[in-house]
Amino acid sequence: MGYRVAVIGATGNVGREMLSILAEREFPVDQVVALASERSIGREVSFGDNDILRIQELASFDFKGIDIVLSSPGAKVSAVHSPRAAKAGAVVIDNTSHFRMDPDVPLVVPEVNPQAIAQFTRKGIIANPNCSTIQMVVALKPLHDLAKIRRVVVSTYQSVSGGGKEAMDELFNQTRAVYVNDPIVKEKFTKQIAFNVIPHIDSFMDDGSTKEEWKMVVETKKILDPSIKVIAHCVRVPVFIGHAEMVNIEFERPISAGEARAALKRAPGVAVVDHRQDEGYVTPVEVAGEDSVYVSRIREDSTIENGLSMWVAADNLRKGAALNTVQIAEALVKGGYLKKAA
Repeated sequence: MGYRVAVIGATGNVGREMLSILAEREFPVDQVVALASERSIGREVSFGDNDILRIQELASFDFKGIDIVLSSPGAKVSAVHSPRAAKAGAVVIDNTSHFRMDPDVPLVVPEVNPQAIAQFTRKGIIANPNCSTIQMVVALKPLHDLAKIRRVVVSTYQSVSGGGKEAMDELFNQTRAVYVNDPIVKEKFTKQIAFNVIPHIDSFMDDGSTKEEWKMVVETKKILDPSIKVIAHCVRVPVFIGHAEMVNIEFERPISAGEARAALKRAPGVAVVDHRQDEGYVTPVEVAGEDSVYVSRIREDSTIENGLSMWVAADNLRKGAALNTVQIAEALVKGGYLKKAA
């Protein structure tokens, strides 16, 4: 017997990816329910190669009997329905920002802090971190174990899919408009995204940081180590899928590029492609559809004591969202935290 799984936000980019990955990885399910808002009722989504699921309304759905909920509907919706599902007895793995910094909700990347999963019993909810944070901490974890990290300076190059389907459509439409000399229409982004970069993701905070930058700081501390100092610069780039990051790290003791490369090659979820020649690195186009976090351009930084820099790229819809969520569900099963449905 398998588990009864509900996917909230099943019509969105991440929700569809969750359904695809559940089928791909042969997660033990007896039933999968696809949930979304009232306007999506009756629409169909795929589960694997052969199964079609009809969307049911989230607001009226009774979660009684559901074992696991994978939730990615947006923070405001999740704030209402994730606790409702948990109260009905499901374990909720929430991909929105709403619960991430709740002290009673574990924030989990299975390759980094799997032990935190056990804390889900406090509220019945496990939070999935921000996409840009996930790929960074997967790459930082083996280095932090090798030589404790003091400080991280990260600059991100984030694809438009992080803003949802509407953002992807805007990049497509603006690119077309440039070529046919149509007016540039801005709806999702504050400035033109086609053939441009925008140093602004999410809302601005009082200190001049954006909320996306704040997320990377506080989430890294919660997941990896509260003593690490982090500053992030988050930039949206005209790429459809795949986030990249240039990460500069200061350690407590010296660490060579060779030591770092060896540690990263041994690390779960990491693929090292680091050849000091043309095409000897990985770019966002190449990570689309891939599960691993790719690390390239590992080199020592002589401008600071015990410094190292590296380039990190990953599919933000997979490892940055849907795959990490499913991996948490797999860890719940493997750890015996869930009783199999009768």
